[in-house]
Amino acid sequence: MMRVPALILAATLALGPAAAQDPAPAPAPDGDMREGIDLLGEGMRLFFRGLGDELEPALRDLAETMQPAMKKLLEIVDDFDAYDLPERLPNGDIIIRRKPDAPPLETAPEPGAEIEI
Repeated sequence: MMRVPALILAATLALGPAAAQDPAPAPAPDGDMREGIDLLGEGMRLFFRGLGDELEPALRDLAETMQPAMKKLLEIVDDFDAYDLPERLPNGDIIIRRKPDAPPLETAPEPGAEIEI
């Protein structure tokens, strides 16, 4: 005869007769769980592949539009860690301030000089 651990016996008695009559459903066999996870993974792959196919043309257009401005920004900014986050002024201008503790620029632009983009 198989012996029931005392803790399980005590828990069964504490829950009352309903717990003894309605056992918890058995967990799904390992094969069913693995198949479900595989199907979920395949569904996610198909979802992201479709999302990428939908977004690709728009992202390509955005990259082509932004490329000249990004090239110029990379030429101007020596080290992004030396700058604060961009700030929008009330008149709509956006400025990027250099941090006070940033090292000095090797070639600083003239004060008030505008940079052509």
